[in-house]
Parts: sequence; C-alpha cells; structure tokens
Amino acid sequence: MMMNRLKAALGAVTVGLLAGTSLAHAQGAEEDLIKKGEYVARLGDCVACHTALNGQKFAGGLAIKTPIGMIYSTNITPDPTYGIGTYTLQEFDEAVRHGIRKDGSTLYPAMPYPAFSRMTQDDVKSLYAYFMHGVQPVAQKNREVGISWPMSMRWPLAIWRTMFAPTPKDFTPAPGTDPEIARGEYLVTGAGHCGACHTPRGFAMQEKALDAAGGPDFLAGGAPIDNWIAPSLRNDPVVGLGRWSEDDLFQFLKSGRTDHSAVFGGMADVVGWSTQYFTDSDLHAIAKYLKALPPVPPSRGDYTYDPSTAQALDSGNTASNPGARVYVEQCAACHRNDGGGVARMFPPLAGNSVVVTDDPTSIAHIIVAGGVLPPTNWAPSAVAMPDYKSILSDQQIADVVNFIRSAWGNKAPANVTAADVQKLRLDHAPIPTAGWADPTAATATWGLFMPQPYGSGWTFAPQTHTGVDAEQ
Repeated sequence: MMMNRLKAALGAVTVGLLAGTSLAHAQGAEEDLIKKGEYVARLGDCVACHTALNGQKFAGGLAIKTPIGMIYSTNITPDPTYGIGTYTLQEFDEAVRHGIRKDGSTLYPAMPYPAFSRMTQDDVKSLYAYFMHGVQPVAQKNREVGISWPMSMRWPLAIWRTMFAPTPKDFTPAPGTDPEIARGEYLVTGAGHCGACHTPRGFAMQEKALDAAGGPDFLAGGAPIDNWIAPSLRNDPVVGLGRWSEDDLFQFLKSGRTDHSAVFGGMADVVGWSTQYFTDSDLHAIAKYLKALPPVPPSRGDYTYDPSTAQALDSGNTASNPGARVYVEQCAACHRNDGGGVARMFPPLAGNSVVVTDDPTSIAHIIVAGGVLPPTNWAPSAVAMPDYKSILSDQQIADVVNFIRSAWGNKAPANVTAADVQKLRLDHAPIPTAGWADPTAATATWGLFMPQPYGSGWTFAPQTHTGVDAEQ
C-alpha cells in the first residue's frame, strides 16, 4: 500500500516537472518569436514612419505629404481601441502584405505593402508576436487624412491595388542565386522596401519596378522625400553607386558615414532608426546584392575630377563668379577648396552623386535648412551643418548651388533661380523639374487638373525625424 502511494507521488512529481519543462520551452519559444519580430520591425523601419515628430513610439501621426493632400501614419500599438490590439494574425497579414485594413478598405500605398507582399509568412508571424506582446499600447486616436472629396474616397485604392500590387507570396530566389545575394535581394525588395523611395513612380503613383526584372527603372532614384532626393542605387559611376565598394555600402548603412559620404535627410532616419541595428551579415548581403544588380547604361559617362576649380579658389580668383565667392566665404572651411570635404564628417561635393542629380532640391534644401549627421552606435558623434536661410539671400543660395553643381568636374545643370529658392524657403516646395505628364513644362502635372509639386512623377513625402527627435 505504501509502495503504491510512493509510486503515485513520484509519478505526480514527474508529470509536474515535465509540464513545467514544456511550459518553459513554450515561453522560451514565444520570447524568441517576439525577439525575431523586433528585428523584423527594424528591417522594415516601422518605428520611423509610425511615430510622429516628438511622438510616442508606434502611435502614428507622422505627416506624409502626397500630391493629393496630407495623410498620417496610423497607430500600430496593441491598443484595442485606437491601435491594432484586436487584429488576428490573418488580419495583420492582410494589412501588411495585402494592403487591406481590418474593415476591408485598402490602405494608401504610402504603406509599402507592394514590397511587403514578398515577405515570408514566418517573418510576418514574428512581427505580429512583437507588436502584440513586445510593444506598449498607446491610446492615441488616429488623425484624419487631409484629402478633399472626391480624392478622399477609398474605393479607387482597391483598383490601384489590383493593378499594381503583387499577389503576396513568400520570396523565393531564382535557382542558382548565391545565398548571400538572395538574402540581400529579400531585404532590399521586401522588408527593407528600398524601392519605395529610390525607384521613380509612374502616372498612378506606382513604383515603376519592384525588382531588377523591371529593368533600369528599379532603384534608379526617386522624387524628393521631404525635400531630400533619394538617389540612384544602381551602378552608375556619376549619379549612382558605381564608385562605391561593398565595404563602403556596409559602413554607410552601419554608421551613416564613409570617407567619401555622409548620411543626411530622410536617409539619416533610415540609418539611425533601422539599418544600424542590422546584423553584419545582413548588411553585407545588402551591399553584395546592390553591387550585383545588372548594369544600366551610364547616364553621364564617368566622373573625372577637374582641379581648375580648386586652383581658382586657392588664387582668390572669384570676382566673376558670385557663387564661388559665397562658397569661399561660407562653405570652404568644411568642404575645402578642392571640394573634398573631411572624411566621415563633411561629405565631399566633388563627384557627389546627390549633388549632380538632375533635381537640385537636396543640395538647395541643405543650404536653406541645414542638416544633421546623426550619431549611431558605431559613430557616436553628431555633426550639424547650419542653415543659411537667414544668412544668405535667395540669389546667393541659388548662385552657390549652381556653382557647386558645376565645379570640380561636376556636370549637373546649373539652372536654379532665386525664385526657386524662395519657394523652397518659404513654402517648403521642392525645386520643380520637368515631369512625366509634360516634359517641357516647368513643373510636372497630372492631366489638366492641378500641378504636381513633387518633381518627376508622384511621390510620398514623410516628415524627417533627424534633427528633431532622437532615434527610438
């Protein structure tokens, strides 16, 4: 009798131990899933878009300009009233990869679900676990869009989604693709959604290409984003990455700076809030994929440095060039007479792909509004460029922009006017360039209805956190 009781007691203890072990394994697996989801959220840079300037993390409210009005990012915390706390995994997947809200309506494509459509279901599952169990709920109401009727109607978005958004499918690389390049392709075209900014958009605001199979438009450079140009990521030696090495790209995405470049504007948000947290293996994969993209015809041949500009500035021969005079007085101390800058602090202007793009908005905007090279975990110093909007006249800014774009062998159009700078300074309006609807006009248009104020093709322009908020 006593032996039976002892056996029963030992059996109960064994069952309890096994149950406890199973529970610990289950809790450990859930924690691992949440941790993975946190990393996937970094890959997608969810926090930068879904956090307002000076706002609470993931609570939405970031202003995003579009050619038809203002929209605002939404609350994606697990708050059950204003956030996504009541979403099931299937409803979450519908929003992330299909672009469909819980109520069945279509999301604005400022949410890059065409890129997210190729994310794996495992990544989406981990992302869901993170947002439901690793993010603090915030009871913040979503802001209403600032788009007038009839453009505010959402049913046309469903037609857009049918025409331009791929059917969601787990990314699978082409047979025989190097595994590292395949990982880089997944990150660039999927979770990282690089094309949302760096690929030009067409007549319906769609990205002209979602991957390299779409031809030379893919990652060929986009329209202004909050008055910053997203340059080409193709291997063009003048306006792209042709003169960058894989290690240059790795260091840039990890720290925001290399010996010949420094991050600014909207890309500073990407580095500060996203890519600096990537694993080294993922950063190397991205760099290897970008350098492996099929070549495109160089838009302007190659870049050759011209020393005559530095020689003229060294000799003080600036009397006939008002832009050169401004440069010597205000810019040369940091960027030097030779346009070479200071490694990892002040980027060179000679041969800089951002300087020589067809759209001069970036270079004009940083002179008008200033800029910040943000600190990262790998380069903790912050470097700021002052704004000159109250120091230089509109004409002086136009003169120095034109000088920089045509000095040291740079061969960009030197056609910025004082009126362009005034609109940029007072109205925060990008400098107009010829657009897809009317390549001979001073500004792009869509049909006959209204001017399209964001350069060539449509674009979304989220506010930039850098210089306003610390990275979250």
